[in-house]
Amino acid sequence: MFTFLPLVMQAVVFTDVTFEKAIEFNDYCHDHKPPISFIKAEVRGLFGSIFCDFGPEFTVFDVDGEEPRTGIIASISNDNPALVSCVDDERLEFQDGDLVALSEVKGMTELNDGKPRKIKNARAYSFTLEEDTSDFGIYEKGGIVTQIKEPKVLNFKTLREAIKDPGDFLLSDFSKFDRPPLLHLAFQALDKFVSEMGRLPVAGSEVDAQKLVSLASLINENSGDDRLEDINPKLLRHFAFGARAVLNPMAAMFGGIVGQEVVKACSGKFHPLFQFFYFDSVESLPTANLDPSEFMPLNSRYDAQISVFGSKLQKKLEDANLFVVGSGALGCEFLKNLALMGVSCGKQGKLTITDDDVIEKSNLSRQFLFRDWNIGQAKSTVAASAAALINPHLRIEALQNRVGSQTENVFDDTFWENLTAVVNALDNVNARLYVDQRCLYFQKPLLESGTLGAKCNTQMVIPHLTENYGASRDPPEKQAPMCTVHSFPHNIDHCLTWARSEFEGLVEKTPAEVNAYLSNPVEYTNAMNKAGDAQSRDTLEHVLECLKKEKCETLQDCITWARLKFEDYFSDRVKQLIYTFPEDASTSTGAPFWSAPKRFPHPLQFSSTDPSHLHFVMAASILRAETFGIPVPDRVRNPKVIAEAVDKVIVPDFQPKEGVKIETDEKATNLSNASVDDAVIISELIRKLELCRENLPAGFRMKPIQFEKDDDTNYHMDLIAGLANMRARNYSIPEVDKLKAKFIAGRIIPAIATSTAMATGLVCLELYKVLDGGHKVEDYRNTFANLALPLFSMAEPVPCKVIKHQDLSWTVWDRWTLKNNPTLRELLQWFTGKGLSAYSISFGSCLLYNSMFPRHRERMDRKVVDLVREVAKVALPAYRRHFDVVVACDDDEGNDVDIPTVSIYFR
Repeated sequence: MFTFLPLVMQAVVFTDVTFEKAIEFNDYCHDHKPPISFIKAEVRGLFGSIFCDFGPEFTVFDVDGEEPRTGIIASISNDNPALVSCVDDERLEFQDGDLVALSEVKGMTELNDGKPRKIKNARAYSFTLEEDTSDFGIYEKGGIVTQIKEPKVLNFKTLREAIKDPGDFLLSDFSKFDRPPLLHLAFQALDKFVSEMGRLPVAGSEVDAQKLVSLASLINENSGDDRLEDINPKLLRHFAFGARAVLNPMAAMFGGIVGQEVVKACSGKFHPLFQFFYFDSVESLPTANLDPSEFMPLNSRYDAQISVFGSKLQKKLEDANLFVVGSGALGCEFLKNLALMGVSCGKQGKLTITDDDVIEKSNLSRQFLFRDWNIGQAKSTVAASAAALINPHLRIEALQNRVGSQTENVFDDTFWENLTAVVNALDNVNARLYVDQRCLYFQKPLLESGTLGAKCNTQMVIPHLTENYGASRDPPEKQAPMCTVHSFPHNIDHCLTWARSEFEGLVEKTPAEVNAYLSNPVEYTNAMNKAGDAQSRDTLEHVLECLKKEKCETLQDCITWARLKFEDYFSDRVKQLIYTFPEDASTSTGAPFWSAPKRFPHPLQFSSTDPSHLHFVMAASILRAETFGIPVPDRVRNPKVIAEAVDKVIVPDFQPKEGVKIETDEKATNLSNASVDDAVIISELIRKLELCRENLPAGFRMKPIQFEKDDDTNYHMDLIAGLANMRARNYSIPEVDKLKAKFIAGRIIPAIATSTAMATGLVCLELYKVLDGGHKVEDYRNTFANLALPLFSMAEPVPCKVIKHQDLSWTVWDRWTLKNNPTLRELLQWFTGKGLSAYSISFGSCLLYNSMFPRHRERMDRKVVDLVREVAKVALPAYRRHFDVVVACDDDEGNDVDIPTVSIYFR
């Protein structure tokens, strides 16, 4: 009966199968040569389980999926064990017991043998190496330390063995430390129930629930040393009630986890789940006790959901007014989930989704509501149409507006006030912070999530219960200093950052500057003269270089330009750098200039027999020709043709210049070297530009090229990878392939369907709580998960801070509102009634009232809105119904009191 399995199967996934059948299949898979990875997954209402058996000996080649950690060596002692210190450019991420290899060490060359060595006493910038270096050479300089990742062999037990001896369970929620053993028992009891009754328990049936509890108790009594003291009949009752239901959020979450396990089974990449995983979200249930009639089926597509949550919550789901911000990977998953759950599918419901982006080819791997023929179309429109096909009752409106201060006429006060909740599906922090502030202001729940490769996180932002998203944030990503990127790179990221910048300058910014000049020469040159700085000088030099007649007529001109660019970038500039800073140069303190992390460079000698040199010239010349509108025949893509054309180019000899200033200050923000003669040079450049312009064909314009990483035939990534790798070769930095270059230079945020599915499933489980409306802060869960390890960490959200004054209390969520268009006097009296004295009122930077100014008392009977218009001179837009003022108050004892935002409604 299993003869089909070995023909094509590396892994099999079983759902909805009895333990008896699962054991039978698993035994076969475990004993097969080679073993077939076996995964059993089951979702019952708000409870789920996964079991994995990848065979008696399964090798994991990469346990975490992270890049090997590295460090730049500053010193190595001649000791046993040796102390290795690294530069403080970046903190080391090594751990005790890690294996590392050393390379490029000068002096103590014995360590360059590539031999794995164990480290201990790992610190932020140092570690000890389990090696006796007492008799080694004296360390001089240089060196890279790189983590070596070793394969790991796992010995899985069969399901037959693991049911009786499950070992350690993978925990997801540390507040439920005793839950996995209980659910291990519950799923066995359910299997026994089905075996005896021939069906699953009926939702709301106390008889069936009690039967399940009895079976669980019997199994527990026969468990010997593994017997549980408390089998929690209340939890088992919930388990029985939902046993017939497969809920969409649970299916999405478990589908994501199982999908990643399949990838692990087939690739050996990432650590498999070992071996049982149990999860429940019983906190998602309504807080109120429901009558059994609530669970009765209504002959609708939502009957499974109703059997768990009841018909009242289903009605709340259908009548919800939801705002989904973003329609990418997360947005598509959310729309699918929400449509299947029936959210905003009622007559009172509405789902608004917005995204200002269009569909690109690279989106198709994870944004599954899109197809090839949708490339170039608006994401939100296509996703909304696809979601409506999933559920025709979905009341959805798709917009193409970016959510921000510039679109508050679209997403106005009325829009925000009418929302039930907001779901973020964004990929940048600034947009998240803006939406967070809007939700905070209008006191709307915000369901936040994000993914990064196999990692995902969710955060619940609940009015008056939790802190807001912006209350805590990650530190900003460290940026490499400009001088490092431009003159002293020491890793491939620096090279690729420089390459991306040069690409944009060569084929996008400079052609755009040329067109700006040609469109309005007088205005353009006047602006350059007015600026009169080094940056304007450099820009004019680039524009002039493009407009010289001999530079832009034929394809050979473009090839010549590309060959000379190679010489400039990878030979002449390096020669000038090492002329200015020789290898034995010292700093002002006497220390070697070329000490770690700086790497001493070497100029490249161009060779038409080097494929990488030729490919750089080919990509650069093709893109140069494109900016000038010069046709590129297919023969140019032939290396022999390019080599023949390049060999015709006469390259002038390099002569180093005296007094060249090369920026070494890591705090510098502008690398253009200012000169006292900049104004004179700019005037001369403008004169030359005018002469060139007179010789141009009528209507001549260049074609700026915008970077597009997803078209493998456009030579964009070829040029960037060529620029980066040639520069890496200058500095003896390991080169990268085109795919890795695309990942870094294209600033691609790694996103995979599995972690996206899990994140959205978890958020939708929280949405049940939000829409029910009666849950406490301890019922909600924030999650961080890493499917690569795998790791699941769930915790209660951080409560919001409560501020108290006399009988009053408030949080960051509160906003004090005054309606009916009050006067200044009425506003002051309103504060007096709260036991506060308002002594200063301002709008923006304009002071509307201060008790110290006698003339301000004349404003007492004026409407506050009129003071805003006349004193602050602000025109309030027609869509605005209120405005905010900043009020400074003190109490009866003269102590300042920090109060919430004060909003005044004038319409």
